[in-house]
Amino acid sequence: MEKLTKLDCFKDSYKGKRVLITGHTGFKGAWLSLWLLKLGAKVGGFSIDLPTQSCLFNSLGLRYRVETFEGDISNLDDIKKAFEAFQPDVVFHLAAQPIIRRSLDEPLETFEVNILGTVAVLECIRVVPCTEAAVIVTSERCYENTGLLRGYVESDPMGGSDPYSASKGCAEIVTKSYFRSFFNKEGTVKIASARTGNVVGGGDWAQDRIIPDCVKAWQKGEDVIIRNPDITRPWQHVLEPLSGYLWLGASLLLSGKMNGEAFNFGPKENSIGTVGDLKELFLENLGDEKLNHNFSKKKKIESTFLPLNCDKSQEMLCWVPVLEFQETIEMTAQWYKQFYIDDKDIFSFSSAQIDEYVNKAKRKKIAWSV
Repeated sequence: MEKLTKLDCFKDSYKGKRVLITGHTGFKGAWLSLWLLKLGAKVGGFSIDLPTQSCLFNSLGLRYRVETFEGDISNLDDIKKAFEAFQPDVVFHLAAQPIIRRSLDEPLETFEVNILGTVAVLECIRVVPCTEAAVIVTSERCYENTGLLRGYVESDPMGGSDPYSASKGCAEIVTKSYFRSFFNKEGTVKIASARTGNVVGGGDWAQDRIIPDCVKAWQKGEDVIIRNPDITRPWQHVLEPLSGYLWLGASLLLSGKMNGEAFNFGPKENSIGTVGDLKELFLENLGDEKLNHNFSKKKKIESTFLPLNCDKSQEMLCWVPVLEFQETIEMTAQWYKQFYIDDKDIFSFSSAQIDEYVNKAKRKKIAWSV
């Protein structure tokens, strides 16, 4: 088993802690698991299955490093058994049905997983007496998309025109109701929610995402299918929001000031661009600028623009994004190039990318890194 380099950041809040991640086999969940292991945490994970045939969780060999519990996140008995067996000090709730287009085909599944799953996790936090702090992760799509250009702030109304977006707005409302009803007194569990934009990074093979679609086409020598190259998104590397989740969790452990709050963790303003721009820059960094694209004939509902205002995260948590857009795409392309050159070393390479990211944060003296 590859050696794991240790890190000291987040005020050493996770060293020796038992941390449960729901959705740990997913793209963000696998990166978060690796980072927490490097911080000295005992990591447990809850998931129903692997998200895709190729997945980061398997590529990193995390099944040998993380205590895994299998079950349906929307089934209270399943998740409660995991809580009782693992006795987590900290919980990161990431489990979700995360694909908008799938939510249009499977709305019932999406509402069950994203709403009832959040209820089940919060109920376990309430009735199983072990958890000190919990971060409930939703999405920037929890906001009612009214076309604001100023960036959505945490006090803006919840909403959503598609099942996925609506389910995330509901998850935020559920989280706030649990805080107000059960967790707003001294001595109770501290909880907060985190909202994130579009993430990219190595190890994502999910359907209907531009980077995985480009990688699959690149490998097969085929045209990449793009639904709408002019759609604008706030792109960020997966490690950016994870630093926010980890710092928020550490802040909950260290102080009660963040209890019941919601925070946006978005990219820098210059990281907002079109799908077409992202595709071109990614392929340039892969070393293949000749990959053509075709337009999908299937047209489904898509939100046009949902920028996040992160002033609250900056003011209350002193959290700011680390990477420029170019660095985000470079790190992502480097990961995939490394994976397809020598997948036996991808664990060490992924660990080194976290080290690289932390070192960049330290040079900028960002609060969580020092």
